Amino acid sequence: MPSLGSIRRSFAPWNDPAAKPYIAFENVSKKFGDFTAVDNLSLTIYEREFFALLGASGCGKSTLLRMLAGFEEPTAGRILLDGQDLCGIPPYRRPVNMMFQSYALFPHMTVEQNIAFGLKQDRMPKAGIAERVASMLKLVRLEQFARRKPHQLSGGQRQRVALARSLAKRPKVLLLDEPLGALDKKLREETQFELMDLQHELGLTFIVVTHDQEEAMTMADRIAVMDKGEVMQVATPAEIYEAPATRFVADFIGTVNLFEGKVAGREGQKGRLVGADGSSLRIDNLAGAENGVAAWFAVRPEKIGISAAKPADQSLNAINGEVWDIAYLGDMTIHHVRLDDGRIVRTSSINDRRAAAEQLTWHDRAWISFRPDAGIVLTR
Repeated sequence: MPSLGSIRRSFAPWNDPAAKPYIAFENVSKKFGDFTAVDNLSLTIYEREFFALLGASGCGKSTLLRMLAGFEEPTAGRILLDGQDLCGIPPYRRPVNMMFQSYALFPHMTVEQNIAFGLKQDRMPKAGIAERVASMLKLVRLEQFARRKPHQLSGGQRQRVALARSLAKRPKVLLLDEPLGALDKKLREETQFELMDLQHELGLTFIVVTHDQEEAMTMADRIAVMDKGEVMQVATPAEIYEAPATRFVADFIGTVNLFEGKVAGREGQKGRLVGADGSSLRIDNLAGAENGVAAWFAVRPEKIGISAAKPADQSLNAINGEVWDIAYLGDMTIHHVRLDDGRIVRTSSINDRRAAAEQLTWHDRAWISFRPDAGIVLTR
């Protein structure tokens, strides 16, 4: 069965019981004095996968990457690459290369000299170096900039030089630590697609560390959401977004509205979520939440409608409130609706017409509504 929302549906080795992981972190911990950066973490990554480690600063994602590269050694556990234990193998003998956010280009060298540097260190023949550098320049579309120095390039061009230098040695695994952090928003979005196309063309395994949810959602086949040195969930972008395992994941990825209450009146998968104030929501997908259990119904803003009049469809959950804030973003409009109990609910509506038939403004009374199957029930 293909993964929910998978972009490359033909590529999902994690769903094949016979597939062997290419990279495996087995009960890995890393401590710096009394601080635990990575806590008994196990994780598998497959060959040719574009994998993202996503989390806030200090969650352990860069430490994990540095241990794989060989710049740090695990305090406990082991790391396997293609079945080989990497313990004790120095960075220069590992078939991986790491690209840093700073790019770390040599300012006194030209673009082609920067790309050739690692190949010269490996004593590759001059003819081979020239051929490899030329192919890398063509790959990243920088042929005409070969004789320029880094200060003569734009941020996006320097990023591509660093990428070409990382790929020149043909590593089996490319590690990218916040690779697009120095780029402006528009260039970052363009480069995300370039990296995806490049990874697919080369057939390499890419592992990217980022705190940018949109970046991870755009590029990765799978995402590991991390918090305090632990993996909270590993899944495809669509699964992470539509079926988060916990409130932390639901809240970290995108924006979510959490309606709290206790499960009541369960019959099959259907039932109600009753709030402390007696309010009740109909739910069609209770999963494992039994009667009396405290739970949260997580509903994304785009799944919630907003209108001046109460919806005629009686099957919808409908709640009245006051328009508290409005943000017009061009392609969509965001409304914050303050319910009578003080809770703020966020809705987002696509602006698919030049002028909306119904204009709600600040302090208007409004109805928010959503289907009983619009969200997911979380119990932790």
